[in-house]
Amino acid sequence: MAQGYDFAAIEEKWQKRWEEGKVFQVERDETKKKYYVLEMFPYPSGDPHMGHVKNYVIGDVVARYFIRQGYNVLHPMGFDAFGLPAENAAIQHGIHPAIWTHEKIERMREVLKRLGISYDWRREVITCEPEYYRFTQWFFLQFYKAGLAYKKEGPVNWCPSCATVLANEQVVDGACERCGTPVVRRKLSQWYFRITKYAEDLLKDMELLGSWPERVLTMQRNWIGRSEGAYIDFLLPDLGKTITVFTTRPDTVFGVTFFLLAPEHPLVDELVRGTPYEAQVQEFRERIARKSEIERVSDLSEKEGMSIGKEVVNPLNGERVPIWIADYVLLEYGTGAVMAVPAHDERDWQFAKKYGLPIRQVIAPPEGTPEGCYTGPGIMVNSGPFSGLPSEEGKEKIIAFLEEKGLGKRAVSYRLRDWLISRQRYWGAPIPIVYCDRCGEVPVPEEDLPVLLPPNVDFLPTGPSPLARCEEFVRTTCPRCKGPARRETDTMDTFVCSSWYYLRYCSPWAKDKPFEPEDIDYWMPVDQYIGGVEHAILHLLYARFFTKVLHDLGLVKFREPFVNLFAQGMVTKDGAKMSKSKGNTVSPRDIIEQFGADTVRVFILFAGPPELDMEWSDRGVEGAFRFLNRVWRIAQEILELSPKDGVPFGEEEYRKVERRIHQTIFRVNTDITEKFHFNTAISAMMELLNDFTDYLRFLGEKGAHPREKELLLFGMRTLVSLLNPIAPHITEELWELLGEKGYLSVAPWPTYDPEKLQESVVEIVVQVNGKVRGKVVVPRGMREEEVLRKALEDERIRQWLNGKPVKKHIYVPDKLVNLVV
Repeated sequence: MAQGYDFAAIEEKWQKRWEEGKVFQVERDETKKKYYVLEMFPYPSGDPHMGHVKNYVIGDVVARYFIRQGYNVLHPMGFDAFGLPAENAAIQHGIHPAIWTHEKIERMREVLKRLGISYDWRREVITCEPEYYRFTQWFFLQFYKAGLAYKKEGPVNWCPSCATVLANEQVVDGACERCGTPVVRRKLSQWYFRITKYAEDLLKDMELLGSWPERVLTMQRNWIGRSEGAYIDFLLPDLGKTITVFTTRPDTVFGVTFFLLAPEHPLVDELVRGTPYEAQVQEFRERIARKSEIERVSDLSEKEGMSIGKEVVNPLNGERVPIWIADYVLLEYGTGAVMAVPAHDERDWQFAKKYGLPIRQVIAPPEGTPEGCYTGPGIMVNSGPFSGLPSEEGKEKIIAFLEEKGLGKRAVSYRLRDWLISRQRYWGAPIPIVYCDRCGEVPVPEEDLPVLLPPNVDFLPTGPSPLARCEEFVRTTCPRCKGPARRETDTMDTFVCSSWYYLRYCSPWAKDKPFEPEDIDYWMPVDQYIGGVEHAILHLLYARFFTKVLHDLGLVKFREPFVNLFAQGMVTKDGAKMSKSKGNTVSPRDIIEQFGADTVRVFILFAGPPELDMEWSDRGVEGAFRFLNRVWRIAQEILELSPKDGVPFGEEEYRKVERRIHQTIFRVNTDITEKFHFNTAISAMMELLNDFTDYLRFLGEKGAHPREKELLLFGMRTLVSLLNPIAPHITEELWELLGEKGYLSVAPWPTYDPEKLQESVVEIVVQVNGKVRGKVVVPRGMREEEVLRKALEDERIRQWLNGKPVKKHIYVPDKLVNLVV
């Protein structure tokens, strides 16, 4: 056995063997239980970074673990290659997006292969390839036929720098999520997907999600924003028509002292046409258009508005109240109209105070007189026949009255808006629609797909889509009348591409359909999805919506695409997220060259719980490298143990090592499957390695009896086997050197002996400030610091600590630990 750990030679050797042996290639096999592991595929807009490494190594450990458990594991990879990230990078470097994208894909693929990730590379999908976006366009046509894709004119979020519209979800704090430029509002004709039709299903079906972080579910619930209330019709006497508002507080309707319309509301034009207010309204609109939607609705920004000299009639008390337009009322939310109740709504209160409008209290708090605006429940006052009712009861009575008199009805409203998918950019899937003067809007026939993205286009963004400047693309023939027609020149949001890619992995070789039904029935849904929490209300919401549409169209049998979701933390350096602009990036390629892929993997996983952000540490990398060298050295020492005659000695030491081996199997199983706490799994293996070192020192220079050597060989095989999903290359090499046959990557996972484990397990009482708050089960004789760690990790104990620091602890071995806070 070679003395040194030659990581470069070992890693190259095993990567070649895995590829030649087709170790990670899988097929549908009805006789085996499947497990689909998927990490969110990357944007190939730049070089791979450590954030990518963390995501894909976590997924690889899970995939390798379930392979070893006997599952038929699907673990694919591809590239989210269309969209703004790649196009902006290409423009910045003066390279065509196709060339830039494929160069970056090549670099990322190289790093992933060098990391030893267990992908079935035959299944790779690249969303900018015609064989993929043909079906992105096919799905658009299915949505179009079902009435779920439509075009309309309306105000949109416009990024002046990227020169394209953005969906609401792509605006962060009033700025473009990609470039940070403040977003403005424009009125354009755009394509939408009718996601609002599925708002209730998106909420209801959360119960089907097995293990999703609660913060992700909360973010989606808040974004969907379900509200129960009522529609109320207010009369516009000057126009002889009604205008409807939605309110969650019908109990406050008697407190309406003014009425608000969105500046963009079409009724405003009717109301001010030919009046002195017309020019003022136009100037106000132009000023408000320069504000982002976030600015307009923010609680921190000062509200702006103006009277338009008209009135509405409150249907409950017949009062006439003035109509104003206000910046914080948006046309796309609710009905674009608001009944203003300043005594019981904070924004209405601020507006009324600023402009000297009346404030009338109609809800009295349970105790005392309210100071300022009171938004809670109470007793209805100044509310005609409803005065004296508790406000919750009053809501029901008023809704019943409205329905009885035909003045309104019970309703549910959502914050969620339809998904705007049009982009005025080149690098995206063309929308398969043509426009004919005779036939109007015509979908491209399915047999004519894909509508190819022309390669020779001036793709610099100027406002209108670059495709509009390409005559050979624009000019076409109407599929219906065969006369001249024009193609749609907007491309699709890249999130359309990523809303179905997980389905394509199941049948990437299907030629005439996006996937084979029998493959989807076997592999889907994804059992474990892994990616960043930043996609909670973009990709994850869109993919859920997409799946529900496909279910309703009869294309899939499931309603949710991802059963379990794990959201990993970021990799930071110098306290900030790694980025080129900050100059704090670390190249995975450089670290692999210096220390090896297994070292990178061990460091990434040992740095802390993977759901938390981790700080890059050069010392941590060196520590991981030393650990692997130590594994290599101890394995060598065990193999080279000289035989000893006579009987074995030190039965207690023997039993201690034997127990530790079985405890380690138990701990690693638990840490990988229940918590994804790979750091504590590695810690358990380090402790086992320490025990091997102690035992070798105990045996000394006298050598080892065959029974003792066999225990150490069994222990080292176990350690190597457990370490394999985390550091696959060195462990494959050691497995072979330890005399085992075949690939360790597909060998059965170690099992522990419950009886041996049972002997060493104790129940320790955990107290907080002297009071019993729970118990933890640990191996007998566990080190004090490990018992303390177990106690602090226990959810029940953490609730009693309530975030307070532990000042000290008292430990009675194998019996009790008392935490003093």
